[in-house]
Amino acid sequence: MTLARTWSVGLAGVSGEMVEVEVDMSAGVPGVVLVGLPDAVVRQSVDRVRAAVVNTGASWPMRRITIGLSPAAMPKQGSGFDLALAAAVLAAAGTLPADSADGLVLLGELGLDGSVRAVRGVLPAVLAAARAGHATVVVPAGNAEEAALVGGVEVLAARTLGDLVGHLSGRSRLLAHRRGPLPPPAPAPDLGDVVGQAAGRRAVEVAAAGGHHLFLTGPPGAGKTMLAERLPGLLPVLDERAALEVTAIHSVAGTLPPGAPLLSRPPFEAPHHTATMAALVGGGSGAIRPGALCRAHRGVLFLDEAPEFPRATLDTLRQPLERGQVTISRAAGSATFPCRAQLVLAANPCPCASAAGDAACTCSPLERRRYQSRLSGPLLDRIDLRVELPPVTRAAWMDAGSAPEPTAAVAARVAAARSAAADRLAGTGLVLNSQVPGRLLRERWPVPRPALALAERALDRGLLSVRGLDRVLRVSWTLADLSGRTVPDSDDVAEALGMRLQRVAA
Repeated sequence: MTLARTWSVGLAGVSGEMVEVEVDMSAGVPGVVLVGLPDAVVRQSVDRVRAAVVNTGASWPMRRITIGLSPAAMPKQGSGFDLALAAAVLAAAGTLPADSADGLVLLGELGLDGSVRAVRGVLPAVLAAARAGHATVVVPAGNAEEAALVGGVEVLAARTLGDLVGHLSGRSRLLAHRRGPLPPPAPAPDLGDVVGQAAGRRAVEVAAAGGHHLFLTGPPGAGKTMLAERLPGLLPVLDERAALEVTAIHSVAGTLPPGAPLLSRPPFEAPHHTATMAALVGGGSGAIRPGALCRAHRGVLFLDEAPEFPRATLDTLRQPLERGQVTISRAAGSATFPCRAQLVLAANPCPCASAAGDAACTCSPLERRRYQSRLSGPLLDRIDLRVELPPVTRAAWMDAGSAPEPTAAVAARVAAARSAAADRLAGTGLVLNSQVPGRLLRERWPVPRPALALAERALDRGLLSVRGLDRVLRVSWTLADLSGRTVPDSDDVAEALGMRLQRVAA
């Protein structure tokens, strides 16, 4: 009886768990038994590995082969186990030294010709290997830059199974991959491109400073999409920890841009209104994949034509937006993804969406109400800022005397406001005003009672819920931070209330 083992990594969401790959060979009818809750892709890996071994020039052992993937109770998904299976089979057959692959972490899919192909989720897999104390990982050459983002781990890049066989047999060594310089991020769209729309520009600035959700309404051509696309450029560049977290999500989703292994800019996701619930939040019939909400983690999720989304699909956002994470459960297991994103909704005033405004609208009052009611009250109650954009006037379009403020100038104010909020919230584990629980906000940082007169009147008249009042207070603090004040005044509360109700209660 011959036994060999090596290591790979299984993923559940963006969390990796070490998987021990054991291969036992014994006398009996030639065949392969694969155990350890493999999915269909893993079961098919036996045929891929057999063809790759033969086409590499080695012989496939004609014995009874038992392959075990441990822990046995953990579902195994994907093609990333191919390379580890091949190395363990060759070591058990005596083609490679018995202990050559023991302790080595191997990730990669095998082609039938023996080539090693890139797989999803290499970054979280290498992070899991590093946490488990493994010092060396072998990855496909196409994933080497991504794997090298993890410090303290030697990354060996293999292009073919033959390269790995030569390395493990001692004939030729795989060289450790050295990460090259990261390319500069692509320039973000500039806020200076937006003509007019002072209220919209102010709302985007406030949203960026406090991490608030935003709802923009207005006729076609008013600039709703332009403003939303420029919001990520106002957000600070991601620090190393946040960048690795965001990159890991996109690695699992398979959406890492070519040539950019590390995402240092806040992401921007804009799914079409025909997107399914699984595409928006996450899921899928096979391996659980992150949806657009999760891919927008630490960035912006923009839903254009929001009333055209199915109402049930939009309502699935409510709980994840509050908790900052989403757990997707299936019969075979569950996966948790972080999703602390800023939500930006955009909508036309009515179904006909006349660019000429209400004067040319052909919709009946009933059609308007039905259109606007597609966004549920509980979802809208979670939106801090609601701004109505008017059509851009000819004067604003033709006026070239005063250039709009560029992104750099607004981003500097946003950074100063975020710094002030972080200093105030130090020791709480919070960094943004939008994250402060209502009770903590009222008890630890109360707004002076005289400044709250207008908001309290709106609460008494039923224009605000208690949750809505807390959100007005959070926006008030953001406005104070932008103005350099240490506490909000009545003007800050009035502006915050106006941004929520689109009008100030009289």
